[in-house]
Formats: sequence, structure tokens, C-alpha cells
Amino acid sequence: MTARPDADPAGLGRGRLTRRLPVLVHAPPEPRETRPFEAGAATSPGRFLWRVVLSAKRIAVPAMLLAIVWQVGEAAVPVVMGLAIDRALATGDAGGLLSWLGVLAALYLVLTGAAKVTNRLTAYMVQVLQHRLRGTLSAAVLHPAGGAARAPDGAVVSVMTGDVARVANGGILLIMPAARIAAIGFIAASLLATHWALGLMLLVGAPVAVWAMGLLSERYSRDTREYQGLLASTVGRAADLVAGYRVVKGVRAEAEAARRYRQASREALAGAERNAGLLGRFLVGSGAVSGMFVASVVGLAGWFAAEGRISTGALIAAVGLAQALLPQIQSIANVSIPNLAGARASSARILDVLRDARTAPRNGDANGAPPTTDTLEIDVDGTCIRVKPGELVGVRADDRLAARIAGALLDPHADVDIEVRLGDRPARGLSPAQYRSRVTVSPHRATLFTGTIRDNLTAGGRPELLDRAFEAAACGDFAADLDSPVGEDGNRLSGGQRQRVALARALATDAPVLVLHDPTTAVDSVTEQAVAERLAGARAGRSTLLIASSPALLGACDRVVDHLEPALGATVHGGAATA
Repeated sequence: MTARPDADPAGLGRGRLTRRLPVLVHAPPEPRETRPFEAGAATSPGRFLWRVVLSAKRIAVPAMLLAIVWQVGEAAVPVVMGLAIDRALATGDAGGLLSWLGVLAALYLVLTGAAKVTNRLTAYMVQVLQHRLRGTLSAAVLHPAGGAARAPDGAVVSVMTGDVARVANGGILLIMPAARIAAIGFIAASLLATHWALGLMLLVGAPVAVWAMGLLSERYSRDTREYQGLLASTVGRAADLVAGYRVVKGVRAEAEAARRYRQASREALAGAERNAGLLGRFLVGSGAVSGMFVASVVGLAGWFAAEGRISTGALIAAVGLAQALLPQIQSIANVSIPNLAGARASSARILDVLRDARTAPRNGDANGAPPTTDTLEIDVDGTCIRVKPGELVGVRADDRLAARIAGALLDPHADVDIEVRLGDRPARGLSPAQYRSRVTVSPHRATLFTGTIRDNLTAGGRPELLDRAFEAAACGDFAADLDSPVGEDGNRLSGGQRQRVALARALATDAPVLVLHDPTTAVDSVTEQAVAERLAGARAGRSTLLIASSPALLGACDRVVDHLEPALGATVHGGAATA
């Protein structure tokens, strides 16, 4: 499809008058490499928050300076109007009036331009901080030092989204509060020039008002962290329930899982109602404090005007300055302080995730030599499943037991009742890095990354094996091009197509020992038969354990361990019993 001749060349959908203008500060096609944030054991939430905020000084400082121009410019509008009244209207000078109108128009032009650029830089800074925070969390959770990775629970999803967004929005604390404080200083200086008592009242009263509003926010700040924890726990429970629904269904625990989720949801709802009530009381209290303060300034200015101590133009300027002062104080109280409270609470939750990842169990030496044999042994309730080098062994078990075996092979520390050995070495005695260098587990749930099929196959795979793995997984009927996009989490593909791409990715790793857990449950029978016929050839010379219930797949195995139950023992087809 060709683009229309009058279309925006930058693809931004701009109109005819602006589409030919250059586009500045274009986003790069790929995210930039970023360094993770450091978070030691002694790092407090407040210190971590400011470390994040100050990491974007190259963006935040220009944005802050422009924000100061914006806010001070808005505060200067009533001053210019007061001067125009005193020096032009009061004297009947038409030329002077036009000059002051020109000054007012220029002031509006400057503050409007500064506001637009400030908002753009602020949005860019928030996105940069979110990208770096998510990179920090991803590296800590998925690739911790020593390779002690473990599957993240659903609560991590909440931290990656809500908490990261709140901490990144905390970067605005370096921009707008500084600009508003500068505007308050300009208003104070202007009122001092109008009458010393007005300026003194502002200089003394404004800090007291902000301090009082800070006291009012303390209980709300404490409750915000508790509520965010309840919300994250509920979101995590829902994510875990959806991800593990097949296991829940297999053990017939749907009612219990639903009961626990309802309980967590009710606790989160109660926390939300309590938090909203505290926020409402804080907003009412802060509004009363700021309103009384501004009313006092306006009342004093009116009294001075009635006494003849200040001119009419000065009164208009004082009233305008007082009106400009109100939104500055209210913004600090209603936006900046709650933003700081939420950012601190989210910062504490991010630190908790980083510390949990840092204390993940480690065993053995990460730099030690891998085991010298590919023989895999799994002891399950007194039954031994043995996969010798080059063998393709099938295991047929019920859903619950199959999930336990796959979980134990994914993480040998996960199930104390299942022992995994590589050769004569217990897998629990190996470091995670050593174990994963020999054993690759492809879980039942097919998870794909956003991008193309090639991007997914090369994630840990050998490029020279892509075509062979692609063919063995029977992917050719729906994706003739490896550069076809898969969508977010593979949403452009059907369930069976996602499974086949995930199977091709596992085969492309050419792992010494590969474990496949129900890789074709969503695939039609004809395609499943094709996969079964090609699997042994794709894994020739390598050890493969296939946990499945498909007759076609199990029929392609060298041996099958059938009906693995403690009371029944093991029945082995195609070879000697291993029990």
C-alpha cells in the first residue's frame, strides 16, 4: 500500500499547514541502553526516590528553568496590568497604554512557549525514568547476580506498572514545585514593592501555610503505602490465578482460589475507601488553610487601598497576585505533597522487590565447571525417571503431577519432594547458572515477546539452528517469513501457533537436556503428528524429556514412563523399567 501524496511524511497525522515543518527530538527506533539504579541494603525509600529524580538532571534542569519562566510570567500578568492602569489609564496616555498592551502580549507569548516546552520535556523525562526503572527491575528479577532467577509473582506486574509510574512521576518534583516556589518568591517581592506589610505577610504566612498542609498530609502519606500494598497484592493474586488456572482446575481448587481472591479484593476495596476518605479530608483541610491565608492578604490590601496607602493599580495588582498565589499554594498542597507521598511509598515497594531478588537462594559456584554428563534423573515419590544421553523419554502423568515435575525441573529448589540429579550430582548442589547451562525447560504456557518470530527464536537460540527448529515445530503453514510480527505477548497468533513458536524457540537453544511440558495441547492432530515425526530428528544426539499426554508425541519417544503414581509405581514402554 502506498502513502497518500498529501500525507504527513513524519507519520504524525499533522495538517497541511504544519506537516512540512521539521520534527525535533524524535524518539529513537530502539530504546537506549540504560544503567540500572543502585539500591544498597541501607538505601531508604526517600534516598532512592531522589536518586531516581536527580538521574535526569540534563532534562529536568532545562525543564525547571523554563517552568520558572512560565510560572513567574503568569504571576507577572497582574503586575503589568497594575502598571498599565497607573501609568497609562490614570494619565490618559494612549501611547503608553499601547506600549503596555504590547508588553502584556509579549509576556503571554513567552510564558505560553515556555509552558509548551516544559510540558514536552517533563513528559520525556517521565518516560526516560520509567524505562530505566523497568530495566532495573527486569535485570534484578530475571537476571540477578549469580543467576539465581526465580519466576516473578503477579505482584511484580503491579510494581512494574503502577509503582514505576508513580516514582517516575516523582521526577516532576524537581520541576514544578521549584517553579511554584520561584513564583511565590516573585509574588512576595512584588507585594513588598507594593507595600512592605503585604510582602512581609506573604513571606511569613506562606511557609506556615505549607508546613500546616504538610502536617495534614502525614496520615494520608502513611495510609497510601498500605493501600498500594493491598492493591498490588490483589493484582498479583489475580495474575497468579490466571497464570496457574490450569493447575487450579486440575486439583479442583476453583472455589478456594475464588474465595481467597474475593477476600483480597474486599481488603483492597476497604483500603481504597479509607485512602479516598483521608485524601478528601486532606484536601478540605489544605483548602481551608490556603483559602484563609489568601483571603487575609486580599483583605489587608483592600484596607490599605481604602486608607489611601496604595493606588488603584497597586490594589488591582495585589488582588491579582493574591489570586495567582492561591493556585501555587494549592498545587503544592494538593498535587506535589500527595505526589511525594505516593512516590515514596512506591519507592519502598520497588526497593522491596530489588532486595528480594538480591536475596534469592544461591548454591554452588557460578563460575564452576558444568557437570560432565548429560544423564538426567528425577526421583518422584520413590520412582526414578532416567534420561540417558541422546534419549527421548516421555512421561505420562496427571495434570497435577506433571506440573510438579515441570516445576521441579525449572527450579530444583521448588519441590523438596522431587530430587533432580545430573549424573551423580544433585541439582540443588549446582548454582542456577550451572544448572541452566545444561538443562532448558520449556513450560506449558507459551509466552512470546513483542516483536517478530525471528526475535523470539533468537532469544537464547543459536541462529544457525533457526530454520531447522522452525521446520521441526511445523511453523511454516502460518509464517512463511521469520520477520512476521507476533504482536504483544503473541496476540496476533492463535494458541496453537504460539505453542509452535515457543517449541521452535526451545529447539533452537540446542540445550544438552531439553524438557518439554505439553508443547502441543492447542495444536490440531495433523500438525501434532507432523511435530511428533520431526521431534526426534531435531533433538538427535541430545537428551529430551517430554511430559505430555498426547499419544502422537509419546509414540515418538524411545521410552515412555506411564501412569506415574506413588501407589502404582511406573510402567515403562519401549525399554526397561527405571523404578
